[in-house]
Amino acid sequence: MRFQIRRSINNIYQAYSLEDGKLYTARIKGKVMKKDEAEYSPVAVGDIAIGEPYSDTEALISGIEDRKSCFRRWNTKRDLNQTIAANQDLTAIVASPSSPPFRPRFIDRAIASSSGAGILIILNKADDEIPDYIPGCLDLYRRLGFSVLMASSRTGEGIDELKEMIRGRVTAFVGQSGVGKSTLINTVMGTELRTGEVSYKYNRGRHTTNHSLFIEKDGISIIDTPGVREIEVPFEDITLVKESFPELKDAVCQYPGCLHHGEQGCIVPDLVEKGVIDEGRYDSYLRILSSLEERKPFFMRNKK
Repeated sequence: MRFQIRRSINNIYQAYSLEDGKLYTARIKGKVMKKDEAEYSPVAVGDIAIGEPYSDTEALISGIEDRKSCFRRWNTKRDLNQTIAANQDLTAIVASPSSPPFRPRFIDRAIASSSGAGILIILNKADDEIPDYIPGCLDLYRRLGFSVLMASSRTGEGIDELKEMIRGRVTAFVGQSGVGKSTLINTVMGTELRTGEVSYKYNRGRHTTNHSLFIEKDGISIIDTPGVREIEVPFEDITLVKESFPELKDAVCQYPGCLHHGEQGCIVPDLVEKGVIDEGRYDSYLRILSSLEERKPFFMRNKK
């Protein structure tokens, strides 16, 4: 039987049967699932799982189908990749103007953490005062081919447009704690997800969503993911980072396979100096490369 994973808490899953339309409480058969790649929490919300019921309400999962897309991050405590959402058509990265502050580098890391899905950048709380630098940042993302939307749950700005953009698709909503992600989803879906305030001492959000959750209503399907303060990108292969930076991916240097990291014959520093490539984005790229280079080699990790 095929199931869609709707909720995941401590290796216990809410699984929706794609055959009989029933919800089951599911666990992994044998507690360990064999996969080609070691991963923290091998089953994610949005996964299509294979298994069998053993009662009217309970089932065992024996495997998952290949993912067409995912949003995953590096779990620093376990030194493993962790998939937060799977099989989404669109990854919506939610940001806010000032509370918490708009952080382009966070957005860049979120883009790099999404694989196989379209990207939508949402500036939430658009009725707040918007610092002067933000419109230019959003225009840059548009020029790079990413969709951008201004929205406000308070005034209703952008809500109808957002509904039309995500209708008929599965959309994973990700963002920093406190950007109003759950409030935005409540407005779109008419749900009552728990929301929280920003900690004014640190101007950071408090975590309100502590696990991913699949929500479906009126032709709109959303995966709400836990808010985070930082994202570590999931790559093991450092050469893949530029796939998330189209302005670098298309740069043709003297030698194939150039990482655009100061190698001889690299044209990127010159393009940055000329303003062809945005300096802030290039710095963001270099910071991601640096974080990967500092990551503990696989053979030195605790594989338990």
